[in-house]
Amino acid sequence: MTATLEPVRHAPGFTERYLLDPDVNADPYPYLNSLRDHGPVRWSPLHRAWLVTGHSQLTRVLREPAASAARVGPMMDAVPEGARGDAERAFDILSRWMVFTDAPDHRRLRQVFQEQFSARAINRYQALIERVTRALLARRAVPGRIGDLAADVAKPLPALVFARWLGVPQQHSASFWYWNARVGDLVLGAAQEEREYRTSLQSLVNLEDYLADLVRQRRAEPRDDLISAVLAGGQVGDGVSEVEFIGMLTQMAFAGGETTSNLIANAVRALLLHPDQLAAVREDPELARAVVEEAMRFDGPSKMSIRVASRDFELDGDTVRGGDRLFLVSAAANRDPDRHRDPDRFLVTRSDTSHVGFGFGAHFCIGAALARMVARSALEVLITEYPGLRLAGTRHSWQLSLLNRSLTALPVRY
Repeated sequence: MTATLEPVRHAPGFTERYLLDPDVNADPYPYLNSLRDHGPVRWSPLHRAWLVTGHSQLTRVLREPAASAARVGPMMDAVPEGARGDAERAFDILSRWMVFTDAPDHRRLRQVFQEQFSARAINRYQALIERVTRALLARRAVPGRIGDLAADVAKPLPALVFARWLGVPQQHSASFWYWNARVGDLVLGAAQEEREYRTSLQSLVNLEDYLADLVRQRRAEPRDDLISAVLAGGQVGDGVSEVEFIGMLTQMAFAGGETTSNLIANAVRALLLHPDQLAAVREDPELARAVVEEAMRFDGPSKMSIRVASRDFELDGDTVRGGDRLFLVSAAANRDPDRHRDPDRFLVTRSDTSHVGFGFGAHFCIGAALARMVARSALEVLITEYPGLRLAGTRHSWQLSLLNRSLTALPVRY
């Protein structure tokens, strides 16, 4: 049963807006602030979901066992009838993604990758990441030239690093990242027409077939990469099946580029729109680490995540009914004045840059350490070695998405 009445405790006169309204999508923060101020937990008839915008309320939901991440079924319901024949295998793959599972399966699946995603393990790749960053910038970011930083740097850098780490040969990278982009259309809701759904569903199947073959190769001939390291740990075939392992690799492949690409572009944009903060980082390059965290808080790579209530539970005085959807709007929670002082300021010297941009609790992003290292590497080189870096115009467009905060382009003069 889905809730239908808005609790009377919310302030009257508030006009709800669709979160995919182009104006809200372009600059969501004024509306999200107003939404949170009128009720950090609010039933939305427009979205047929609870909108959770307060920091404490959002972290409460992420600790709530009844707030389920298993939402593949509703995603499949959105597939047009004509594409359903292609959907069964693709959605079976998605059902094996950690992000769509609950405890105890989530913990069991995550444990297989935990050691390889630790900060200690990721630090082994620091020299590689710095080398790839400099080589890419030398080719694409020529000082004095006008270019698109999103296309030149933010998108290809995480892709190059992650493909190398995963073990994808360079000659396969074009197909590999095409499939990932189309999987993104499916998972992030960009696919709308039947043809787009068919392309996305088939791309996910192609991605799994490719990674299954790569796993077979690494079993026969291990190398210095993620797949070989996990196989050497002995949990594949024991803690998880090989089918589960390959399904999780498709999630890693998709997530390896998207979040970090958005983080790099949004962080550079924030710095260039706040020259005093850019000057502070140029004076003290060690602040690049703080830039990553403040960018995640201020204008992070994703706006929200979704949960479905597996049973009734109480939240901030309201009753969430079993079957209700919850939109956990991290973009609003990260600017909650109850959590951060002066939250609408971009401030790299902020003493507390904690945020929920990478999630919270059991579903905290397993790839956070890698994303942070790649983003920091890009920022350090751009800040210290490109003194002329500036925006080539300040009007920017954003991909239309409920979940992602992704620039379509970021024109700059290098």
